[in-house]
Amino acid sequence: MQKKVLIITYYWPPSGGSGVQRWLKFAKYLPQFGWEPVIYTPENPDFQLKDESLLKDVSPNTTVLKTPIWEPYQLFNRLTGKKRSKETVVIGQQKGGTVHTIGMTLRGNLLIPDPRCFWIHPSVQFLTKYLKDHPVDAMVTTGPPHSMHMIGLKLHHKLHIPWIADFRDPWTNIDFYKDLNLTWCADRIHKRKEQQVIAEANCVVSVTPTWCAEFEAKHPQRTALVHNGYDEADLPQEEAKPDKNFTIVHIGSINEARNPTLLWQALSELLPNNPGLQKNLKIKLVGNTDPSVSDDISRFQLKDYVENIGYLPHHEAIRFQQNAQILLLLINNTPNANGILTGKLYEYMASQRPVLAIGPSSSDIAKLLDETKAGIIVDFDDLKGMKNTLLHYFEQYQQGTLHSTTTGYEKYSRKAQCGVFAGLLDDITKH
Repeated sequence: MQKKVLIITYYWPPSGGSGVQRWLKFAKYLPQFGWEPVIYTPENPDFQLKDESLLKDVSPNTTVLKTPIWEPYQLFNRLTGKKRSKETVVIGQQKGGTVHTIGMTLRGNLLIPDPRCFWIHPSVQFLTKYLKDHPVDAMVTTGPPHSMHMIGLKLHHKLHIPWIADFRDPWTNIDFYKDLNLTWCADRIHKRKEQQVIAEANCVVSVTPTWCAEFEAKHPQRTALVHNGYDEADLPQEEAKPDKNFTIVHIGSINEARNPTLLWQALSELLPNNPGLQKNLKIKLVGNTDPSVSDDISRFQLKDYVENIGYLPHHEAIRFQQNAQILLLLINNTPNANGILTGKLYEYMASQRPVLAIGPSSSDIAKLLDETKAGIIVDFDDLKGMKNTLLHYFEQYQQGTLHSTTTGYEKYSRKAQCGVFAGLLDDITKH
């Protein structure tokens, strides 16, 4: 008989974007490891990226519980007269300006741990009643938003359910934490709540070695690394044919911290003296981009080479990465860059196309690229290295030898990593 695990997640289809992928895929594969998922998610979440195609991964046998949530975004937009469009939905969004500063300050100091905090109390009430009639063997909370962990903490206190707190991103170590303009008191509350979750969860899980080490330093009962991954079922069955042009393709949103100014500058310096590159270069940006990206593209006179495709459903985006000559991987240029291990890297590896990453050479991404031989990483300020890498890849393209050398990536499939997580659930429910 299968055990049951309650999964508390803000993101669930038809929500699109990266936040939904991890637990959509783990819920899909958990039954193969003896665990039946019970999903708890908002009925009316304020997500801006919608992808109906992801619903195909939700089994009709999966119990999905939904309750209403109130979020302050609509009120904030009415007060400021702003309308959020798909083009501006980029993590971090535009910086600067009085409205942005006030919004971030209010968000950080009053809405703790995040704007979904108003869902904590009604969720605890609903789930306490539900779980008394429909008990589960374990519970997983996944954040951000970290309000999900606060729901788990309160349920853990009340019902003593074995609990894993899954951090897809850090809490107080997140790169935009300093932008919240916290008072001393608010900073202390954030850190106290984070510490409560870390200390009381039976296991704290994160997605990169660096972040796991950071959580370990805060003395949890147990920490574990469970990578994100790629789903073999998402990969097209037919053999991919690389584009005829020398395409550099990026999948996903690009915020200001990920804007690859280094790449734009390197290309602008290489193009005038390279007719072949002028003729064949094509850059495809699949996803929403910060205005700083288009500003730089104009500044470096690259508009004729760039195609802004915008957000696409997941299955369509995968086709673009399958056909790319080079896959561009961007890391936030922030103090915590070493610990960022973006989920798209795993899908890039499975696409079997060479990767060009921009980020620290000592980062977790650099180590994974080296382990799997999936591509090359160039430091944020290494202009010479970027130009040499571009010329290296372009020379291979011209010779017809631009192929992937990726190896050993199979252990990073969603199914394999789900097996790791299921093992943790087995461990915390042993009596």
